[in-house]
Amino acid sequence: MKFKRDLLWLVDLEPEDIWELIVTAKKIKEGKIDVSNDMSGKVLGMIFQKPSTRTRVSFEVAMLQMGGHALYLNWNDLQLGRGESIKDTARVLSRYVDIIMARVFSHLDLKELAYYADIPVINGLSDLCHPVQILSDLLTIYEKLGRLVGVKVAYVGDGNNVANSLLIGCAKTGVNISVATPEGYEPNPDIVNMAVEFSKVSGSTVEIVRDPADAVKDADIIYTDTFVSMGMEKEREERLKVFIPKYRVTMDLITSTGKRTYFMHCLPAHRGEEVTDEVIDSGISIVYDQAENRLHMQKAILRWVMGL
Repeated sequence: MKFKRDLLWLVDLEPEDIWELIVTAKKIKEGKIDVSNDMSGKVLGMIFQKPSTRTRVSFEVAMLQMGGHALYLNWNDLQLGRGESIKDTARVLSRYVDIIMARVFSHLDLKELAYYADIPVINGLSDLCHPVQILSDLLTIYEKLGRLVGVKVAYVGDGNNVANSLLIGCAKTGVNISVATPEGYEPNPDIVNMAVEFSKVSGSTVEIVRDPADAVKDADIIYTDTFVSMGMEKEREERLKVFIPKYRVTMDLITSTGKRTYFMHCLPAHRGEEVTDEVIDSGISIVYDQAENRLHMQKAILRWVMGL
């Protein structure tokens, strides 16, 4: 029986697991852990239903630098695109590759894939959550501030998959999080409720507010994401009317925190919509550190799902 440990969402991870991944990724980045042969002879099958830059490149480079190989599998190039069942695809791929990473529209499809696969499955992004992104973000915050417990993150914008995972990741690691969204665009309510319960254990705080000015008070980090996620293009004009200008991150919003505050964005950024050029190109922007850390965290995740 092959080792089977999935990473579908952060809800399933214990706080100790998250800390282990952060510490491991940091040591890999610093050259304190040699991973050059950890994936020797191993193959990662990467299923993409959505376009990708950081997720694809970071996983592919990670496998290469760890002595393994990655296969890019476009959903529509596979028989999945012609109606083959996820069940059959999962069972067949389990005979060919050692790990599956999937970037999909539906989280339910991801769960089905993991259920029928005999090998580890990693969520490279779904409509519900983006765990590999947030693990990298927590690493970045830890690098910049030297701690997670007691840090305040303010998320301003759409309550999307990134916001959902950020809520869980912060609540589990003692990070205080305040999310500002317009009415009707809040994070998943079940995710919010879970985050509140996790925060009671870690001692952090979780709040959902309307006004960005309220969310960013005393914030160490201001985080945003695109207002129009992939698959929502038909809603673009309507969404931009709701979010702009109130939920755009400007330098005025950054300076209103009353302290030195870093800016984070998972990218790709729609400059001039959710964030101004002045902010994203400034010295307090750490978006490229986030992007780089995707590579180091993917290596830690690959080791973790393989039980190394």
